[in-house]
Amino acid sequence: MKKPHDDFAFLDRARSDPDVYPLEIRRSEFREIYKPFAAAEAADQGERCLDCGNPYCEWKCPVHNYIPNWLKLASEGRILEAAALCHETNSLPEICGRICPHDRLCEQACTLQTGFGAVTIGAMERYIVDEAFKLGWRPDLSRVRPTPWSVGVVGAGPAGLSAADVLSRNGISVTVYDRYPEIGGLLSFGIPDFKLELKVMRTRREVFEEAGIRFRLNCEIGRDIQAHELLGMHDALFFGTGTYTPVEASLPGMERGGIVPALPFLIGQTGYLYNLDLPDYPHISLAGQRVLVLGGGDTAMDCVRTAIRQGAESVHCVYRRDRENMPGSQREVDHAMKEGVQFEFNTLPLDLLHVGEQLHGLRVARTRLVTDAGGSGRPRPELIKGSEKVLPADAVIFAFGYRPSPPDWLQDLSVATQANGLVQTSSHLPGQTTNPAIFAGGDMVRGSDLVVTAIADARAAAKSIIQHLQIRQPQQKRA
Repeated sequence: MKKPHDDFAFLDRARSDPDVYPLEIRRSEFREIYKPFAAAEAADQGERCLDCGNPYCEWKCPVHNYIPNWLKLASEGRILEAAALCHETNSLPEICGRICPHDRLCEQACTLQTGFGAVTIGAMERYIVDEAFKLGWRPDLSRVRPTPWSVGVVGAGPAGLSAADVLSRNGISVTVYDRYPEIGGLLSFGIPDFKLELKVMRTRREVFEEAGIRFRLNCEIGRDIQAHELLGMHDALFFGTGTYTPVEASLPGMERGGIVPALPFLIGQTGYLYNLDLPDYPHISLAGQRVLVLGGGDTAMDCVRTAIRQGAESVHCVYRRDRENMPGSQREVDHAMKEGVQFEFNTLPLDLLHVGEQLHGLRVARTRLVTDAGGSGRPRPELIKGSEKVLPADAVIFAFGYRPSPPDWLQDLSVATQANGLVQTSSHLPGQTTNPAIFAGGDMVRGSDLVVTAIADARAAAKSIIQHLQIRQPQQKRA
């Protein structure tokens, strides 16, 4: 007999996140720090949901997940049904359950957030899909009818994978091209294993391949296949190549060395862990070094926590605003602090100091936050005169985010970009570029943003591709 739902579970059951591995273990290991929920724990947390009539969590979520619905199913032990519902709105729910900033999105909007503690939405999303995969769940494609169309997807990151998912579920033949040896893009190579283990992406690849999606990895457009060739191989193309050009600072002394680029540092670490062939990204070890990371976003947190695990002597995060104004997840900041990272808030880097050619410190100054007249806009840091000091350093990592990286071959395909390098798309048909047969989504269109927004953009673009193909009725072209 099914247990009746307790509408007042939130009164006697506190919010609870999954347990984390002991600090001394996780500070030295590259594996996810959270233990999985037990079934009873997950049921308790799922039952806390009020199932609001107008669920704010759904509207705050960029893909508008049916959160109360799959929480209810999970609380009743109906994991396979919950997983199917997760996939109706999200192509990568097990990924979002791990790395979305839930504290700024769905959980922040939860009705219980003030007073009772938000429902543990992110961890439940991860639990549902992980458990479903263990039980052998796969999407039901029995009603999918094949079409004569073929679409090429360039980029196996969150945008490309999400577009491929929607297209394949609508009977379209999909081939995904990517220059890396694994799918995932920065999910696999830019996000460390203590947040998202590579095995999670490998499982996702199996699911997609069983659904008929083909992958051509270690394949770079412009080198292994020319861009114009793709148009002859497919009826439409989707581009989701992300943003890879780092936002650089200009500090005196940079030319004398000591700078570690954030993304190559993270990619090289993943390649080293898994013995992957990534000749452009050698392993950079910061063991025994005094490390400073400049920046306050999630990339900065990934870098400081990676340096800790490599055995750095000390790790400091230097950020020019206060903690409340950090753009990244506060949960990641908490983890970094517990793992031993020292934070220098309201601190502005001035110049790098060397002895000979060897970096030995960074001169910084304190800042205060000031608000422009009228009180609008983000508070800006203002230098406090006479507050300079030197932070000892053997290596400095710049983690200021990424700018557009439009490949040269876009011009050959008549795909226009804006002045800032972002791909120009239509407001009439979401994701369509200035070449009607080519669509784009994710960071290369909107700029560096969240994984979940890339998923949302790509799913919308995939629906546009379907509409385009139905209208144009092109000839079949099989890759």
